[in-house]
Amino acid sequence: MSRFLISGGGTGGHLSPAIALAEGLNARGHETMVLISRKQVDSRLSEKYPHLRFVRIPGSGFSLAPMALLRFAGSQLQALVFCLRLMRQVRPHGVVGFGGFTSAPLVLAGRLTGVPSALHESNRVPGRAIRTLGRFADRVYLPPGIRLPNLSVTAMRHVGLPVRREIVRNAAPAARAALGFDSQQRLLVVLGGSQGASSLNDWTRRHLPTFTAENIQVCCITGLGKGRAGVEEFPGRTGSTVRTEFIAFSDRMGELLSAADLVVSRAGAGTLAELIRCETPAVLVPYPEAADDHQRANAEYFEREGGGLVVDQAQMETLHSVVLGALGNDWLLRKMRSNLHRMDRANALELMLADLEGIARDESASRPRRALSA
Repeated sequence: MSRFLISGGGTGGHLSPAIALAEGLNARGHETMVLISRKQVDSRLSEKYPHLRFVRIPGSGFSLAPMALLRFAGSQLQALVFCLRLMRQVRPHGVVGFGGFTSAPLVLAGRLTGVPSALHESNRVPGRAIRTLGRFADRVYLPPGIRLPNLSVTAMRHVGLPVRREIVRNAAPAARAALGFDSQQRLLVVLGGSQGASSLNDWTRRHLPTFTAENIQVCCITGLGKGRAGVEEFPGRTGSTVRTEFIAFSDRMGELLSAADLVVSRAGAGTLAELIRCETPAVLVPYPEAADDHQRANAEYFEREGGGLVVDQAQMETLHSVVLGALGNDWLLRKMRSNLHRMDRANALELMLADLEGIARDESASRPRRALSA
């Protein structure tokens, strides 16, 4: 048995794979502790996993604004001190960071204390944390086909994003019924990522009359604090009732994606991994302000592989017709699902678990067993 510290807080895209890895390691008999931020999204998502051990650490997101940059630097120093104390207390056999501002302090603490460390990059444009810290890590997991300069070949492994075990494809009619939607009507799901997307929320409300007139149900995840939640029902084309629902957050993503005929979404790597796992076709609208424009790179790869379509935010006036066209084309939806099934052949979680066990094996053998405690 080995002990691992895993950092993944700040966004759902960082925390979800950390949870998947923690559950996978626990299932193999190892002990884990997941380091998260103090943001609301981390608190909301972690509440669903009482069997896992979460620890909140100091930290704030990076910004070039002078005062925000000072806060970032100060919080990173606080987090480093916190992680060094935690390392001395629990003596882990390995640390793993999934990017974001919670990863740097943990990986640096691992480097300073001689504990093997690993980093995972899920986006097709590696983020600042991975680019900066990669040379300090014993292992860096990158998307297939992506490389980092100045990183040794022996340190790199190519794997996808670990997906939580409850994210699986279910039968669409049953999933729709479980969520309160008509099992026989089409369902469009709109996602803005864990942070929400006001532009997608507004687009959804603006085009609701057209969708309901076509007997298309809509479920929009607005993001915490973005837009009002509620359920409305409208008369459809044939006199049937068509349901629409706006909710701030969903912890039933496996059911929701399985229920959807089509998803309109941002292009964060976590969302794309879940779309692939549930074989759900999508129209992606990359967030144009994402760091290094990484969402565009993610979306373009997803489209090249045949999993969906891409609409630039500057061309949002075309999104409505693209969505209606896709929903009305059963052949295209089936082809996309077939492509998504092909994209999910490699099990990223199992590859990471086996590799991390190998990294930690020598470390574990050299020390007596000690229980993990906070």
